[in-house]
Amino acid sequence: MTIGSMFGDIFKSFFKKPATEKYPFVKLDAPENLRGKLLWNPEKCAGCMLCVKDCPSGAIELITIDKVNKRFVMRYHMDKCTYCAQCVLNCRFDCLEMSDEQWELAATSKEPFEVYYGRDEDIKLLLERAAQGEADAPCPPA
Repeated sequence: MTIGSMFGDIFKSFFKKPATEKYPFVKLDAPENLRGKLLWNPEKCAGCMLCVKDCPSGAIELITIDKVNKRFVMRYHMDKCTYCAQCVLNCRFDCLEMSDEQWELAATSKEPFEVYYGRDEDIKLLLERAAQGEADAPCPPA
């Protein structure tokens, strides 16, 4: 490569638009069929635990509050999830889905990667029991 051809490339690049995206400042649309954050609908869930059994990374825990009244809390570990959607495919009751809107999941601390799904009162009960040191002990029927 001669020096003259190198200077030609340099001058051409001065007038070209940058190839990079200004991502944090300019938001892009999510690609079609993107598998983002797992979402769970507790009203549809029957507690069969197929999602827990089929999750290859162990990112899903289903904690039973009251089996008779179908009260469950799902603990979802986003940092363990491989976003394979195996749990969504095997759910018989269509209570799981992968969000195509919540896909920017980076954080500076580990706390936001443990998500609890369920009724607010059930989650509050579970967190109170966890604070007392009885994290996965069965909860009494309400």
